[in-house]
Amino acid sequence: MNSKRAIIMGATSGIGRCVALGLLRQGWTIGVAGRRTEALESLKAVDPEHVFTRTIDVTCPDAPKHLRALIDEMGGMDLYFHSSGCGHQNTELEPAIEDRTLMTNAFGFTQMVGEAFRYFRDAHCPGRIAVITSIAGTKGLGAAPAYSATKRFQWTYIDALAQLARMEELDIRFTDIRPGFVRTALIADKDYPLQMAPASVAGHIISALEKGRRVTTIDWRYRLLCFFWRLVPRCLWERMHIIR
Repeated sequence: MNSKRAIIMGATSGIGRCVALGLLRQGWTIGVAGRRTEALESLKAVDPEHVFTRTIDVTCPDAPKHLRALIDEMGGMDLYFHSSGCGHQNTELEPAIEDRTLMTNAFGFTQMVGEAFRYFRDAHCPGRIAVITSIAGTKGLGAAPAYSATKRFQWTYIDALAQLARMEELDIRFTDIRPGFVRTALIADKDYPLQMAPASVAGHIISALEKGRRVTTIDWRYRLLCFFWRLVPRCLWERMHIIR
């Protein structure tokens, strides 16, 4: 994997930042993107020769144009890694919260991942698209309706692109990364169990990329949990209180 070029969307904090640093240590040239310019510049300071930056808000209509400009500046891309997302508990169904979640996790996700796909197809080159989704896509979570729905949407979108790549005989591979609770700003004010450190999760992610995994759930405890979640009948699931 050395001497390859990766773009990490959502690299300003949490998992995205840890993955960026991990790839950099392995000899990758990386492009880091996100909304906070100062955080991106702090990454560039780690290795100015091998880090490119671009301030991008995935919900803006011109975000794909900025992604393509970053790819051109790097001279190409071998891996697109999408770590941009938002999530909130919203039992009150506040429209602003639901709308922001949909804009980031559905609209923003679609236009950025779609642009990465179009780049690999237009360039006639092999590549990998890796995305952070969530175990929340397993079942609809009453405490976070838009979040769990958009995570399921992301699962399906990647499945569809993987099929499209096969239909068009494109050498594009996909990795759907489904973490459990990670100790990031998304859940900073929540006392969730089984929380994982971002650096540890990043290590699992880089290992999954090296092995070419199609889908990976992090970690084994969440793989077990999701296995049993899938077995719960709908009539029983609707009576359960999950992450309230």
